[in-house]
Amino acid sequence: MDKVTVLQKFIPAEAAPLIVKWIDHYQVALKITRNRNSKLGDYRHPYGKAGHRISVNHNLNCYSFLITLVHEFAHMLNWNRHKNKVKPHGLEWKQAFQEMMAPFFEMNIFPEDILLALKAYMNNPAASSCSDVKLMRVLKQYDRKQEDMVTVETLPLNAFFAMKNGRKFQKLELIRKRYRCVELSTRRMYLFNPLAEVKDLSALEQESA
Repeated sequence: MDKVTVLQKFIPAEAAPLIVKWIDHYQVALKITRNRNSKLGDYRHPYGKAGHRISVNHNLNCYSFLITLVHEFAHMLNWNRHKNKVKPHGLEWKQAFQEMMAPFFEMNIFPEDILLALKAYMNNPAASSCSDVKLMRVLKQYDRKQEDMVTVETLPLNAFFAMKNGRKFQKLELIRKRYRCVELSTRRMYLFNPLAEVKDLSALEQESA
């Protein structure tokens, strides 16, 4: 199976030929990985006998996958131009990201709501698309829904919830853009993105009351 056909399973079909062109031109090893809670994608610069390496989580919707993939390609381009002489997400990377994302805007592959949020985000892209709540909220509308999962922002204050790994928390107050939550087993405080997906434990708490 050719690379274009494989990529079309993960990104909008029209975008695949250009991504494959980049893979071949820059000699990038692209790996589609399992879900990683700590990151959506990753870039590793050439080292020893290894060349450019990019990985992206397999479970992203096609638009999130493409944005993450281009984000990592921008790191690759930034490395080619500046090596490690500039900040990973500094002005040079932002310019590389804007440059590499531009062709996909011309393809008209994004739904209108994503297009508007993405254009606003690209004016000053951050280290992760997850840090832009407006863009993340729109992108999540295109995720495959899990019936037993909700976002932290939809839970009432003081509600109990569990992460996918089973750790249990209680939602407290909003601090700037994130919710302060206490882990039940350790009493340690953590800040949660409003759009983090968790399992609502309120029904279980009511049943055990």
